[in-house]
Amino acid sequence: MNRAAVTSLVVFVLLVAVGWYLTNLQSSQQNPPTTPAPVPTGSSDLAALKIAPEGKMAGYSRDRFPHWASQGNSCDTREIVLQRQGADVKTDKDCKATSGTWNSVYDGVVIKEAGDVDIDHTVPLAEAWRSGADKWTDDERKAFANDLGGVQLIAVTAKSNRSKGDQDPAKWKPPVTAYGCTYAQHWISVKIAYKLTVDQPEHDALAGLLKTC
Repeated sequence: MNRAAVTSLVVFVLLVAVGWYLTNLQSSQQNPPTTPAPVPTGSSDLAALKIAPEGKMAGYSRDRFPHWASQGNSCDTREIVLQRQGADVKTDKDCKATSGTWNSVYDGVVIKEAGDVDIDHTVPLAEAWRSGADKWTDDERKAFANDLGGVQLIAVTAKSNRSKGDQDPAKWKPPVTAYGCTYAQHWISVKIAYKLTVDQPEHDALAGLLKTC
């Protein structure tokens, strides 16, 4: 094959390649790849919860949930939470927090005195009792009330903790609305971990909070 023929062949191949590239580029622009719609965070967990009517308070007492148990080295559960969730926390020889700051995510308040901090149970003790904890042993309730391994314990202002009381999300939500998504996810996580039920209004309130995620 002479040089002219080779040159013609090379030009032909290049033109075919350029044509193929332009055709596919135009096609991809007209038909961009589709992306699945995002699934609301936490929705699958919510679906895993059993819906059941709320139980009765008969027989309930906070003493049935022994809390602020000893964690060794003179520390109890409360002091451990203060140390973990505060900034620049200093303690004395008895493990008591003597200084530090804590951010109360429920109401956006920065707390500068350990004595002004409440340790909230994400799922309140009485709410747990109404959701199935009435059938637990006292040791199981003690483990629930002192759970340092998950999201059950949180340092907040006394005002927000006492405003919440033992109410579920159908009756109380964090004043900081931006925290609603996280609050719902934590609530669901605790209820799943401890096989607790939700009533219908509670379920619907959680679903509403998850839509803000």
